[in-house]
Amino acid sequence: MPSVDAPDRKRQPVSDRIADVWGARTPHARDTPWPVRVDTRLDASLAEEDVDRWVQSACVLCSNGCGCDIAVKDGRMVGIRGRATDTVNHGRLGPKGLYGSWQWSRTDRLTRPLVRDGSGELVESDWDTAMGRIVERSRRLLATDAGALSHAFYTSGQLFLEEYYTLGVIGKAGLGTPHMDGNTRLCTATAAAALKESFGSDGQPGSYSDIEAADAVFLFGHNMAETQTVLWMRVLDRIHGPNPPRIVAVDPRTTKVAEAARATGGVHLAPLPGTNQALMNALIREVVHNGRLDEEYIAAHTLGFDELKATVEPCTPEYAAGICRVPADDIRRAAEIFGTSERVLSTVLQGFYQSHQATAASCAVNNLHLLRGMLGRPGCGVLQMNGQPTAQNTRECGADGDLPGFRNWDNPDHVRQLADLWNVDPMTIPHWSPPTHALQIWRYCEQGSVGLLWISGTNPAVSLPELPRIRKILQRDSLFTVVQDGFLTETARYADVVLPAALWGEKQGTFTNVNRTVHLSDKAIEPPGEARSDLDIWLDYARRMDFRDKDGAPLIKWSDPQGAFEAWKECTRGRLVDYTGLTYGKLRGGSGIPWPVNEEAPEGTDRLYADADFPTRPDDCETYGHDLLTGGVFSAREYRAKNPDGRAFLKAAPYVPPPESPSEEYPFVLTTGRTVYHFHTRTKTGRSRQLRRAAPDMWVELSVGDAARLEVREGDLVRLESPRGVLRAPARIGRGRDGVVFAPFHYGYGDQPGTDGAAPDGSPRAANELTITAWDPVSKQPLYKTGAVRVTRIADATGPSPAPTTTASAPADPDAVPATVGGPDADVHEHLDATAPPRPPRRPEASPEQPGPQGPTASATGTED
Repeated sequence: MPSVDAPDRKRQPVSDRIADVWGARTPHARDTPWPVRVDTRLDASLAEEDVDRWVQSACVLCSNGCGCDIAVKDGRMVGIRGRATDTVNHGRLGPKGLYGSWQWSRTDRLTRPLVRDGSGELVESDWDTAMGRIVERSRRLLATDAGALSHAFYTSGQLFLEEYYTLGVIGKAGLGTPHMDGNTRLCTATAAAALKESFGSDGQPGSYSDIEAADAVFLFGHNMAETQTVLWMRVLDRIHGPNPPRIVAVDPRTTKVAEAARATGGVHLAPLPGTNQALMNALIREVVHNGRLDEEYIAAHTLGFDELKATVEPCTPEYAAGICRVPADDIRRAAEIFGTSERVLSTVLQGFYQSHQATAASCAVNNLHLLRGMLGRPGCGVLQMNGQPTAQNTRECGADGDLPGFRNWDNPDHVRQLADLWNVDPMTIPHWSPPTHALQIWRYCEQGSVGLLWISGTNPAVSLPELPRIRKILQRDSLFTVVQDGFLTETARYADVVLPAALWGEKQGTFTNVNRTVHLSDKAIEPPGEARSDLDIWLDYARRMDFRDKDGAPLIKWSDPQGAFEAWKECTRGRLVDYTGLTYGKLRGGSGIPWPVNEEAPEGTDRLYADADFPTRPDDCETYGHDLLTGGVFSAREYRAKNPDGRAFLKAAPYVPPPESPSEEYPFVLTTGRTVYHFHTRTKTGRSRQLRRAAPDMWVELSVGDAARLEVREGDLVRLESPRGVLRAPARIGRGRDGVVFAPFHYGYGDQPGTDGAAPDGSPRAANELTITAWDPVSKQPLYKTGAVRVTRIADATGPSPAPTTTASAPADPDAVPATVGGPDADVHEHLDATAPPRPPRRPEASPEQPGPQGPTASATGTED
């Protein structure tokens, strides 16, 4: 860690981080440390000396996992500050964290349980009544022929590890249901699938610190500038320093990442949505044909090279150019950069994940690194990114249906390990078929076989595909729905019981980010009213259901977060995801720590696979693999016949077209995505005045050429129609490619005037009114990036569209639209060159349960899909 120096007060600019999203630059050279910059945002009336205490946490409004401290005064959260000592962010925070992570704590929170009365209205109740209704319905359904198959859990990527593990044990060993998944299926299922297929287990090989060492950064379907703003700051500081890395961006839109690619001598590849696999096969072919291979590494540490080479052989740059509609020379140039760079970092996100060949294309990224032996050393890594702050924990703990600890559902020994740990019969734990994925859970609800659906920390009435269908499912008389959230979301308005949940800053727990860094969040303030933590809610359910182990003792043997964490550590012992060397005390006061953390690596592990020994042995692996085209599961016998013996898999698949392509009736491709100012369905960010002003309402983006052909001008009201639904929104004439329409998915109906807060009532604006119910055959991740629509102009503009000008949604004519700014209440202090928080925190007396903040302490969780 750098020495602790007082910051230079002359180097503390005030910045409007709505207008200047990424803040001041701190350039540095390759292989030198990333300088510290501490970002602080407080209530306008407060100075730092007014803060009573700072409480340690990490931001929960993207997957980056930035260490931060929550400012508390008079029992309220009043601000936030980046942690200088945290290896993830070195003090920086993005706009969502600065403006959207604490203001909502004082708005329209749920404070008491709600139940549906005899007239069908949701009315306030008490916890005994609400939990009594859930338990009564649960027991009634368990007594039917469906038994545990009548129960399903649909959770989030924003709760705590301790909460997910508790839920996983309840679902798998208490009830015995395979129907468990999260909204992580929508954003990170492919990350897990690709890592398992290539390396035998989930877990990111790379590290954020690879940015400091890389001489090329490839971003595959990853608009990092908007989805992980602090990570993009890290890249920008390398770009602005000596010997900057070349950037290669694969994205159909002209993003800030694409602009950086051109500026650094890299390449912007803008394939048509749904054609990623054709592009990847061409890139691999070029690397192979030009001999840019580490043949010794391939021979010693991989399987499948001959099949991969044969599969990509026909995929010339010209072949891919015809499918993807990108110049063949650009494909050659990108392959040359990958093949000749000494150290390459690759990141992957939704542009690859939310497509019909998601796992195949993401595995192809892994293939490139395996072909060049670029894993396990500084600057050489793969980050199959997540979309949410605790998505990694959903997968680790089994709340997504997988077995906890990266175990294989098809391996009887792994099932027995859990049965012994939990002291239950192995047959109680579902393992007779693959876990049920989210869209199949909703299909079972539609068919009536699932009678109790428990939704926690997510808003599927806005975020799932084909919303007209989802609303019908939520209204089925046969479905008893429990919603556990901090707010009355669109989904909560359909529930039979609504449970008020404590959110970020109001409870204690841990969570793990993309590069495996575990952070502790201590409780900063009390939750409002009668709201409870998700952990306490599930512990109450387990107690009321009287779940027991084989000896008659309570199945759940912990009663608080730390007890749950200790139980989880035992579940990870000896696995790749080993937490046994971590404690709350070890996580408190400095930086998060990347797993595995154990006796062999007491201070954590920056990178995996430095020894090129992969967890692919049959007794270790998390999966026996799949056919990437069909999703067919390979058997244990088939897997053992390959004799992987610690070697990684080079997975091959030809390109196939998407299930829905443009037609005469629906001539445009629709792709959905994010804006930098909002997270998921805006349950929290929509309650921040600065973020709401920056991106207040829905818009759709058309290219200049398409707009001219349709006679659409900036701000004109247009109608988008797909075979599934319709939406209406103002048009942004942007910088995208012809034939592609972009729509942000954040906007629902909870804040829309003239609606009931749950459905459009004649004014549809949610992007998922249009999207298709289809998924990748391996990861089961939905296809939000490919669908066919038609566009019709329906009214003249009354002004510019509400799209921001600072991002990929910038107008083609910047002079025609006012610039997006935050205004006088958007000031952020950026403490440049600080190596510690600018003022020491005031420390209250420590208690055994919660030591006084050692730099600060906090808690985190969210609900918001």
